Amino acid sequence: MRVGVLGAGRIGSFHARTLAAAGDVGELVIADADPARATALAASLAASPAEVRTAASAQEVLAASDAVVIATATAAHAELITRAARAGLPVFCEKPVALDPAGTRAALREAGAAGILLQIGFQRRFDAGFRAAREALRAGVLGRVHTIRCVNSDAVPPPAAFVPLSGGLIRDCMVHDVDTLRWLTGREVVEVYARGSNGGAAFFREAGDVDTAAALLTLDDGTLATATATRYNGAGYDVRMELSGERDQWAVGLAGRTPVTSAEPDGPAAPERPWPGFLERFADAYRAELAAFVRAVRGEAENPCPGEEGLRALLVAEACELSRRENRPVRVAEVG
Repeated sequence: MRVGVLGAGRIGSFHARTLAAAGDVGELVIADADPARATALAASLAASPAEVRTAASAQEVLAASDAVVIATATAAHAELITRAARAGLPVFCEKPVALDPAGTRAALREAGAAGILLQIGFQRRFDAGFRAAREALRAGVLGRVHTIRCVNSDAVPPPAAFVPLSGGLIRDCMVHDVDTLRWLTGREVVEVYARGSNGGAAFFREAGDVDTAAALLTLDDGTLATATATRYNGAGYDVRMELSGERDQWAVGLAGRTPVTSAEPDGPAAPERPWPGFLERFADAYRAELAAFVRAVRGEAENPCPGEEGLRALLVAEACELSRRENRPVRVAEVG
């Protein structure tokens, strides 16, 4: 299989390394808005089993590939999905499809009209802990789940230039919690109430964003979920979920590298090697989602995260943004 990779930044480089090492990928074609970055990435993969080369443009990548991985800046996702769809190519795209529902729907229409496979990169669906919790919940191990708590904390804030292009903390980070909630429970979020604050760098406020947010989400069966997100967590990168049911309570992400210190005299101390970032925390999940994409392209498996899932998660994030700005509860149907 010949796979094109558009984008040679942090996540694009990780995906390229994963694909280059996969025995069922024969050729990798890489392009980036910065040609030097693509060249450097290709050179670092020279010893890989796959043949690796660069291309001068996205069009050249599309023309030379059997499938494409989109890991560019967010603003380019929808256009590249459209171009790949019109070329008849299966697509793996990092979330989001687009920064707004209209742009997302337009890209999904193009993919649907072309009949291509479009998989969205919500990697937590492939994390061992989240998958185990989903199986336990679906098997009734927890009984009726009444409360779910999500934590999403970056160890350090992103560069100032990233923030205006990211869609904001809620659309960029908390949307992962939304997708995980929907996927894990099989329920839909119907109402949200969100707040945000800024106590850190001024560039968040200047971009109309916040550096910390919290939301109360009500699911369609009455389950209550809370989600918190922040750009400042000096202890390390922290993504966790707690599911409380009538029979049992499970925690995802609570392990030896979780950046938490117990205040109890006999509790665990801070980890010696806390998670530094998302690539390290979810490395196995990122590899698994690309392996699933390759299998789906080959017709050996179903699409594990269709493009429509990206739209549904985005609509909840949009409702949270509206709630934050207007300081009121918002029904998701208002933005749908």
